[in-house]
Amino acid sequence: MDIAALVTWLITALGGFFMLGVWIRRGGVRQQRTGGSRLPAPVLFGHFALAAAGLVVWIVYLVVDRTALAWTAFGLLVPVALLGFVMLARWLPVLRAGTTGTTADAEVPAERHFPVPVVIGHGLFAVATVLLVLLTALGVGGS
Repeated sequence: MDIAALVTWLITALGGFFMLGVWIRRGGVRQQRTGGSRLPAPVLFGHFALAAAGLVVWIVYLVVDRTALAWTAFGLLVPVALLGFVMLARWLPVLRAGTTGTTADAEVPAERHFPVPVVIGHGLFAVATVLLVLLTALGVGGS
């Protein structure tokens, strides 16, 4: 189960890294100054940093097999998940505005360019990762 958590975490990270790249390339950082992006940079970068730190802790856990590290990784995933839900809630209106055509092209938020399948996949793999890390920390399924 611990290796499955690593695999799901890596897949989740790839999707998140892809979306971060899209957001930066489409001017998300610049839009923060003008109010064009609905995703606050501190939330987005905090989500990324905590997830990356948790992944590093998880890899160390896999090497040394200390339960405290599994719980630390899970503890890092809790705020990552909360920040993810905040960003999802702020992204959904942007998605809806894109499908109804209510936003002029000049003010298109960077996050409008996120491919919906990547967002869905990122969320599903994130949920799987949280569950697998929790079950591993609880000792379910052995290590």
